[in-house]
Amino acid sequence: MRQGPQSPLLLAIGGLIALAAAMGIGRFVYTPILPDMIAGGVLDGASAGFVASANFLGYLAGALIAASPLLSGRRTAWVVAGLLASAASTAAIAAFGTEAAFAVLRFIGGFASAIVLVFATSVVLDGLAVAGRGSLSAVHFAGVGLGIAVSALLVHMFKGEAFWPQQWIVSGVATLVAAIAVAFMVRETGPSGARSGFTSGSLNPDSRLSALMLAYGLFGFGYVVTATFIVAIVRDAPELARHETGIWLAVGLAAAPSVWVWSKLSATTGILAAFAIACLVEAIGVVASVASSHVAGVFFAAACLGGTFMGLTALGLVAARTLPVAGGASRDARRVVALMTAAFGTGQVLGPAVAGILFDRTGDYVAASVAAAAALILAAIIVTWILLSLRKTAATVRA
Repeated sequence: MRQGPQSPLLLAIGGLIALAAAMGIGRFVYTPILPDMIAGGVLDGASAGFVASANFLGYLAGALIAASPLLSGRRTAWVVAGLLASAASTAAIAAFGTEAAFAVLRFIGGFASAIVLVFATSVVLDGLAVAGRGSLSAVHFAGVGLGIAVSALLVHMFKGEAFWPQQWIVSGVATLVAAIAVAFMVRETGPSGARSGFTSGSLNPDSRLSALMLAYGLFGFGYVVTATFIVAIVRDAPELARHETGIWLAVGLAAAPSVWVWSKLSATTGILAAFAIACLVEAIGVVASVASSHVAGVFFAAACLGGTFMGLTALGLVAARTLPVAGGASRDARRVVALMTAAFGTGQVLGPAVAGILFDRTGDYVAASVAAAAALILAAIIVTWILLSLRKTAATVRA
């Protein structure tokens, strides 16, 4: 990955491939594979939640490490290293059959996906900002949805409880191919100070940024139950089981253009208002995933989930990078992305734990989904407060 000028579109496409592999496949392929692993007897409901939590914990750890100066050197090198670790940890699951081994490997996969998200996003957003092509960030973030759609097709190629090892292997191979492509496509194009890790800008946390991080964490809590268990929920409903591949594919296809859609909306409403609206739409989808036994209702839930969670991810990160700072100081892009990702990861870790407790008490995911929807509504309220606070400050300055 030599340094030098490069096409902004090529940079955005390289970021798309990186997120498709590390997040769409490496992070989310567990969802469509899980029902076959349960049917094959290698996991049960409780252990499935434990393995999922291990992945979320790895994601949180990766985000926290990325927020520190421990990972120095070129950001592009860390992107490729994360993709290679994701490929290896994904494929290696096929060689094991114990809950502990699955948890360790999914922890590594979660750690790697956070590293790729933080470093690839900071490289791409910095590069696009320098080129004056910030609108291409939608291409970069579309990678997660594309990767989810690809994961649905990869798993469907080897559908059946006896073929879960092949599902993990082919997913790992796909991630390896993506790592090779990214190594040739993504270069450092941001300010020179960004290449060594942290720039000279400080984080300058304030109450609004802290509130935004809290809202982002609530979003992580709010989406995770549906995103992790929607295929398992469908598998358990006889009238819906044959649609499980199509429903997960719908999540990915809805996610791919979602960042562009929400970016267009935010140009009219503002980023924070768009974030609040997306939280409310996702809350509706989360409730719909357990409130309807009709196939149309579950596809609606899949569309709401896919159509919002990557839009929310992008809107939250962009909002954090552009949130006004007292005194006109700057915020370091990598640290902001990393700490927002850590807040999101914290919500992800707590989500399955709460869902597991509620599932044990109720025998279904209804109560957990209601709690998740409530978290999303609270996130919308917090972001609305930030928006009103900014407007009040702006009015005071004008006066």
